[in-house]
Amino acid sequence: MTPETPAPGLITAAYGRRFLVECADGRVRDCVTRGKRTDYACGDQVTVTDQNDEQGVIDGCAPRQTLLYRSDRWKQKLIAANVTQMIMVVAPLPSFDLGVLDCCLAAAEHAGIKPLIVLNKADLPESAKSATALSLYTNMGYPLLKLVATQSVDELRPQLAGQRSVLVGESGMGKSTILNQLAPQAAALTREISASLGTGKHTTSHARLYHLDAGSDIIDTPGVQAFGVHHLGVADLASAFIEFRPYIGQCRFRDCRHLDEPDCSITAAHEADKIDTRRLMVYRRLAEENLRQQKKF
Repeated sequence: MTPETPAPGLITAAYGRRFLVECADGRVRDCVTRGKRTDYACGDQVTVTDQNDEQGVIDGCAPRQTLLYRSDRWKQKLIAANVTQMIMVVAPLPSFDLGVLDCCLAAAEHAGIKPLIVLNKADLPESAKSATALSLYTNMGYPLLKLVATQSVDELRPQLAGQRSVLVGESGMGKSTILNQLAPQAAALTREISASLGTGKHTTSHARLYHLDAGSDIIDTPGVQAFGVHHLGVADLASAFIEFRPYIGQCRFRDCRHLDEPDCSITAAHEADKIDTRRLMVYRRLAEENLRQQKKF
């Protein structure tokens, strides 16, 4: 690579305005962006102009196959690009929030990313209650895998083959334990990154990509306490709730929002016990929040 010739690379970590890019020559460079653009994500395929063996400038980004991101009423947060699978990690202790799971699944559905729910710490007595709560999702067709990551993650490995997976979950669910089993090099790489960035210590505060083998990657992400989906309009949000899909388009009004309109097929399906009450309430809360946000702008 010469200073005048941009070359392809893969973003393996995103730190605000700085990005680690794995370049075609095998080196990982600490890169900044050209101009003020910072809307790159871990997993993006980019072109880089080399400054030296350790540094470069990102010139542009290839079209993305998928983009996972979350949003609140103020801003959007890019999480990962070009991923094929979201692994949503939950655990009985500390207890997990079904509302966060609902939003993560909706974001994955909207982005065209297949979800996998992992119930970690499945050896705890409280896991039976968690499995019962998650049966709602397995009954809808979502796959569920039970793990005790402190002992083994062998059951998970076949699910990762040939995929670029992103690990998502609330703090304390055991994502780091899973990652360290899958990618033992993660802790050492993280220490190196902390040193190069001058942070002095490691906290999972940014997304980081690790290669599992030649055809499989995993992206670790910070723990979340909320996962906003303000970027979804009402129609997209309804489609992201997969149990709604058989009934969409059957309402009296073509632009039905499935809130309080008469002759709503979603409401009728709920009354016939085909849609879970809590899930419908989650959808309606999110839809009303998004509608209020749209009115402000």
